[in-house]
Amino acid sequence: MITPPGVDPEAFESALSEWRSIAGEQWVFTDAENLDLYRDAYTPFRNEETEIIVAAAVAPDTAGQVQAIMRVANRHKIPIYPISTGRNLAYGGSAPVLSGSVVLDLKRLNRIIEVNERNAYVLLEPGVSYFDLYRHLRDNGSKLWIDCPDPGWGSLIGNSLDHGAGYTVAPHRDHFDSHCGMEIVLANGEIVRTGMGALPGAETWQQFKYGFGPTVDGLFAQSNFGVVTKMGFWLFPAPESFLEAVVTAARHDDIIPLVDITARLTHSGVMNSNILLGSPMRDAALRDPDLRELFLHTDQAEVRRKLDDYAGSHKLAFWTSRLKFYGPEKVVKAQWEHARERYSGIPGVGFQEGELLRFPLTEEQIAGMRDQVAIGVPNLSIFSAISRSTFNPTPTMGHIGFSPVIPMTGEAVIESHRVIGQELADMDTTPAFMTMPISYHSRTFIILIAFSIVEDPAINRKTREVFRRLIKVAAEHGWGEYRTHTAFMDDCAAVYSYNDHSLRRLHETLKDAIDPNGILSAGRYGIWPRHLRKK
Repeated sequence: MITPPGVDPEAFESALSEWRSIAGEQWVFTDAENLDLYRDAYTPFRNEETEIIVAAAVAPDTAGQVQAIMRVANRHKIPIYPISTGRNLAYGGSAPVLSGSVVLDLKRLNRIIEVNERNAYVLLEPGVSYFDLYRHLRDNGSKLWIDCPDPGWGSLIGNSLDHGAGYTVAPHRDHFDSHCGMEIVLANGEIVRTGMGALPGAETWQQFKYGFGPTVDGLFAQSNFGVVTKMGFWLFPAPESFLEAVVTAARHDDIIPLVDITARLTHSGVMNSNILLGSPMRDAALRDPDLRELFLHTDQAEVRRKLDDYAGSHKLAFWTSRLKFYGPEKVVKAQWEHARERYSGIPGVGFQEGELLRFPLTEEQIAGMRDQVAIGVPNLSIFSAISRSTFNPTPTMGHIGFSPVIPMTGEAVIESHRVIGQELADMDTTPAFMTMPISYHSRTFIILIAFSIVEDPAINRKTREVFRRLIKVAAEHGWGEYRTHTAFMDDCAAVYSYNDHSLRRLHETLKDAIDPNGILSAGRYGIWPRHLRKK
């Protein structure tokens, strides 16, 4: 067993003893076998001395136990790292930022406290996963949907606090945007409720976000200011029907009107769902090095003409846009008809209309769906992309994701893929995959670029260099990360540098005021306590 940095061994033993009396002997972990579960399964420091390790873990059962544990940690100045379920693989998993921290594992706080069918909300604890809530709603005959990410085993609270997102309609697919009301334990053990929750006996805690006075909920997302022990979410009343359709565009420059029309339909409320762009031409370039080279020079008119000729001769759509419509059948059909009218102004545009689904679906219909997250059904199918299979006989040890936010314009789509593609080529690096832009959030696109983690430390070091280079290059073009692996939080925070990093200095001021001993999640999202900043 190791001792947390800066903590006297006797003080640590005293804290462990106190935690055992609070949470129970069996819920304080110090042995190697149990602590191994709190390593980052996808760590980019695999087989290196710098891999993050934990000193201990404690798993409380109630918010009251969390309060008591935090008071002990604060008194002994022991670094604590709370996790909900620790399933955010590719972003750090259950491992802390500061090696030697004690993990506060909230998996036993797994109660679904209230589901309100009439007003479409839920109040729950951090140990509740998307699977848990989905099954609870199904078992109780609820007419409410959840919005879930890939994969579905994570915590609603944890994913929301990390600004995670899903695949249905806004605001539900922006998981923090769909939250309403929080309960937080601060570093000193004090408990706070936000919004209407600060009013004893309030009847609208999960219905009215603001309460009275400053709204502070955002301070506890992507931060290290408190431990969230309860959170409310707005749920999506089950729609009558669902239709998925695909719009195809024939030429390179068609991406500009394609995205403009899509954005206008979204912003006007005609279409309120997640949008996924695709490119059969870019898929072809993955198999054709000459074609891939052309995509690095799309700023040249002659290159764009060659790409258009290739697409035409091979009968490939250059771009696709997957659209989803939810609602009453008449409304869905009218929305799709209006969308077709708008897209018809693009020469050579094509349409592929899927089956109109009417809810509720049978179990057989759900099982047969290619994209179950589109109808709020959590699953683990995302792992099939990286697991051992006929197509992937030698899977890696996981991956880490670079995910810049770009404007919702065709010009940004072209420029971002050209710039990032050139950087990857210059660094002789091939990512595990690179997606076309996805509109997880309502008015921007996100590109997901995954890099494989392997057993070889030299390759992983190269991957870290590439990742850090991409952070800087993206920032130079005005594209920032919306979340990142714990190993790169300082790098990402550093490029948000307006006015000599005034935002980071504000974060540090808040940290020093809320957590003066600096015990909570040191370094998370680039926010370090005073005593560790220079180190």
